[in-house]
Amino acid sequence: MPTATLYPLLIEPQEREAIWGGHALVERYGKHAAPTAKIGESWECWDDNRVLNGLYAGATLASLRSELGNALTGHADPAAPFPLLTKIIDARHSLSVQVHPGDEYAQRVEQQPVGKTECWYVLEAAEHAKIVLGWNRDTARGEYLERARDGSLDALLRHVDVKPGDVFHLPAGTLHAIGAGIVLFEVQQPSDLTYRIYDFNRLGPDGNPRALHVDKAADVLDYHESHAGALASLEYRLAGLKRATLVAERNFIVERVSLDDEVRGLDLDGSPLVVFALGAPVELESHGTAVRLEPYQTAVLPAGLETVMVKSIGDDATILTAERPADRETIERRFSRAAVPLHESTAFLAQF
Repeated sequence: MPTATLYPLLIEPQEREAIWGGHALVERYGKHAAPTAKIGESWECWDDNRVLNGLYAGATLASLRSELGNALTGHADPAAPFPLLTKIIDARHSLSVQVHPGDEYAQRVEQQPVGKTECWYVLEAAEHAKIVLGWNRDTARGEYLERARDGSLDALLRHVDVKPGDVFHLPAGTLHAIGAGIVLFEVQQPSDLTYRIYDFNRLGPDGNPRALHVDKAADVLDYHESHAGALASLEYRLAGLKRATLVAERNFIVERVSLDDEVRGLDLDGSPLVVFALGAPVELESHGTAVRLEPYQTAVLPAGLETVMVKSIGDDATILTAERPADRETIERRFSRAAVPLHESTAFLAQF
């Protein structure tokens, strides 16, 4: 596929209502829905999302996988779903206590290609907002099942304070829940497999309690006491860009990149790059095509572009980037190019 046909793809989000959702995504994040709708999620990058601009306007990422092949997906198989799913989540009320399966269980039991490991970047957090993140002590399948059924599970839940800018890594098998008053950006494997354990006895749109998946959850939960908290990031400079790696594991690398009005190159390292603008607009340019990315808008940079020029428009800007790496060495080579001291990169990667 000639690189001249490739350019930064602006992605049309998909807004989804949820009983725990609110109005923040419409009022503060530029998403479109009826004023009375309780929007819980904006799916920013997903296989079924459509392109808004240029030659491929109206095409879904799924259709572009077939048309562009590895020019879009890089090292990832173009016959498989687009390798990342990103969302903005508005938890006006607490989400259910839940867990996601790993790849092996998803394939064997659900006949789906991948499970769901995810990470969260907190955009907003009300005073005293908390998440559930694992168990407060070791437990076991039998105790979990008993407490899930007699309503005493809360005694084992571990509650963690959150603030804007916090980043959390949630491997498949992690017990978790997003608490009320939190808006966050989520990067995950391309799966929506969720096993609800406890849902505060809420009713769904049909007036009935929402389905629980207590037994399947029992199969995939990690029962060890959790000590996980907000991650430490690793800051460095590369090609004139101030960058911070937030998460680096086999399913995704997530970085925060600071921009100013100087044009600088952002290398793609063989993978498509998902770019999410924070509070200011940015410009993405490649092969003579410049695209304006508005605050809280998402673009996908096809892998075949190799390098995209980036700069802020007006005030200094910040973007979040997400990619599925070919291997662990991808991030290690990046740190090496940036002359990050080995002891610093080793300590950072030990979190995963």
